[in-house]
Amino acid sequence: MGTLDIILIAVGLAMDAFAVAIAKGLCIKKRSKSIIIIALYFGIFQALMLTIGYFLGFSFEEVVTKIDHYIAFVLLTIIGISMILEKDFRESVDESIDIKTMLLLSVATSIDALAIGVTFAFLNVNIISSAIIVGIITFVISTTGVLIGIIFKNKLKLKAQLLGGIVLILTGLKILLEHLNVI
Repeated sequence: MGTLDIILIAVGLAMDAFAVAIAKGLCIKKRSKSIIIIALYFGIFQALMLTIGYFLGFSFEEVVTKIDHYIAFVLLTIIGISMILEKDFRESVDESIDIKTMLLLSVATSIDALAIGVTFAFLNVNIISSAIIVGIITFVISTTGVLIGIIFKNKLKLKAQLLGGIVLILTGLKILLEHLNVI
């Protein structure tokens, strides 16, 4: 597997993080620190889950591929519903990137990377360079997503958090339906 293949896989893996990054951008104030923190969470978790999957290798492939989509769906749906039901649409930057929420979102959007890591073990792919590529690409794509969310937030005002919650739920549903071969 060549570098171009790894880059294309990284872009594919980053798409869920991109959608969620847009949702987070809808809920934060425009501050470069917040943008970078959100993108770092997604980039680091994609690389980390890819590496964990690689080392799980043969032992847990069947388990990982059977439940990964359910975990992502449940986590994103819970967070999306929570975001929709949130009474205060003007939450602070610190609350919108709290550790608990960001960990859940990062795990939910990087479950696929875990499964890909298992596949990489079978293909004897260099996991260090692959994880670095995946992490960097996810970071860049997530940064773009947050910036897009901020732009739309300025146009949507108070409806932004509602839209962000809907994006999270739809992303979780998309992950579930893809893995069930419905779409």
